[in-house]
Amino acid sequence: MNSNINFFNENIAYVIRSKRGLRNWILKAIDNEGKVAGDLNFILCDDGFLLELNKKYLQHNTLTDILTFSNDDENGCIGGDIFISFPRIKDNAITFNQRLEVELHRVMIHGVLHLLGYMDSSEKERTEMRDKEDFYLGILQSTTLTYQ
Repeated sequence: MNSNINFFNENIAYVIRSKRGLRNWILKAIDNEGKVAGDLNFILCDDGFLLELNKKYLQHNTLTDILTFSNDDENGCIGGDIFISFPRIKDNAITFNQRLEVELHRVMIHGVLHLLGYMDSSEKERTEMRDKEDFYLGILQSTTLTYQ
């Protein structure tokens, strides 16, 4: 099965670097979880775009950093659209004293983990999600993809 991992922008100008390395990292994470990757789309957008999606599909009138919509196929491949608010990522990076790229990658893998079935509604789930994020960020940081 071929997978396509795509990166798009909506109302922002940020360019994701090292796309090939990120694709390999995401594929490795999905494989490590015992699943097969299908088509994944990462869409970086502004707050207004994500807020409209949040209101339309989840009936939430609040800002968020990520919305994940599953689109698994009939063969059981993990796929979907992961919308990420770039302004929220920038604010999170400042709040958590983290490099912008690291925070972006954390939110990207967070969305992938949701597609893999991980939730973050309870404290126990949030702890498990954070541990998984840290694990996969560690793998990313140990590859040739570097934070310059």
